[in-house]
Amino acid sequence: MRIDKWLWTMRLFKTRSLAAEACKKGWISRDGKTLKPAHTVEIGDIINVRRNPVIYSFRILQLAHTRLGAKLVPDYMQNVTTPEQLEILRLQQISNALGRARGTGRPTKKERRDLEQFIESDYNDTSWQWLDDDDDDDDMNYEDMDSNIEEDDKKSNFDWLHEDDE
Repeated sequence: MRIDKWLWTMRLFKTRSLAAEACKKGWISRDGKTLKPAHTVEIGDIINVRRNPVIYSFRILQLAHTRLGAKLVPDYMQNVTTPEQLEILRLQQISNALGRARGTGRPTKKERRDLEQFIESDYNDTSWQWLDDDDDDDDMNYEDMDSNIEEDDKKSNFDWLHEDDE
């Protein structure tokens, strides 16, 4: 039996095309070698299915040529996943549960407005004004400064630009 068909009959994938795609991506292996969708499997083979972060292992007990009901699957395959892999799965489930309360979903309008108000209050904080030591610069008139510079000084500042012309 083809591996993609076996994965589909054992209800490990919803469709046979998803099972074939998993084979092409290298998620399905046997004895450390990735399997192509057309690879044949036999009774007694141990198939590894990688679904991050866990690598599940299944032993083939019998071959079924049609998709099985969920209650019949244990008669045709045995889950032989190592305890270390199951521990990884359990730890991930615990960490996911701690991250966000179940069912909270997206923030409401009120929560969003409160959050925006909180963030804006940080940016509008006036305690940072002490960093601006040069309050006198705002009163300066730069046009007066330019008029005080003599015409010869202006030319001398840019003489080096025209040295090649002479």
